[in-house]
This record gives sequence, structure tokens and C-alpha cells, in this order.
Amino acid sequence: MWFWFGFAVLALIGEVMTGTFYLLLFALGLAAAGLASLMGAALAWQIVTVALITAAGLVGLRKTGVLKKHEINAARNQNVNLDIGQIVDVQSWDDNNTARVWYRGAYWQVGLMPGATKQAGQHCIVEIRGSTLIVEPSIPTH
Repeated sequence: MWFWFGFAVLALIGEVMTGTFYLLLFALGLAAAGLASLMGAALAWQIVTVALITAAGLVGLRKTGVLKKHEINAARNQNVNLDIGQIVDVQSWDDNNTARVWYRGAYWQVGLMPGATKQAGQHCIVEIRGSTLIVEPSIPTH
């Protein structure tokens, strides 16, 4: 009966190390099985208790949206792509709103953000599409 609580503690340690809710739910199921064991339930019912408590917790967290995946647009997210927010110097623009700039030791293709003013000078990277940096003027003209 005590092994249920030992496994629950191991699951909690794993939860702290990984930061997911799944091991927490499993630890709750294991602890519930330990309580069922203390109340004299048969081993089969203890195992069913682990499964039911874990599954109920999983369903509950999914319904509340805690376990819902949040889609991240990596092309525009500075936490995912460290180039977002960096400054590049655009000397001149082509007719199709593209240019080539020297950035991080290589030439890069840049595109102008839709709606931005086509001007030479410093531009801020706001998005990356494939290998093209999408920029907008860092100091807009008035």
C-alpha cells in the first residue's frame, strides 16, 4: 500500500523537473490509489482508481484550456526568433519592394512590410519569411 505514495512522490519529482501537468495528474492518481489501499480496496480497484483519477484530471484540464496548445507564429515572435527587432541598414529599394542588406556577416534579402514607406536608412526586422527579412522603417517619415 505504501508503494503508491512512493510512486506519487517520484511522479511529483518528475513533474517539478519537466514542468508539465501530466505527471501531476498521474501523481494524484497514484495518491488516490494509496488512499484506496488504506481503505482496504483490492489491487484491481487501486489500479482502476489510478486510471480514473488521472483520466478525470486530464479531461478537466483540457476542458478548462490549461493543456491547450498555444500556436506561436515563430516568424513574428522575438522569443522564438532573436532576429526580430534587430536593425538593418537598407541603402536602396528595388521596384518590387525588395533589397539586399549586409546582416550577421552575410547578404540577406529583405522585403518591405506591407503598408510601410519605401525609404533608405535604418529598418527594423519585424518578421522572417523563409530566408527573407521583412522590415519596416525604424524611424518613419512624417
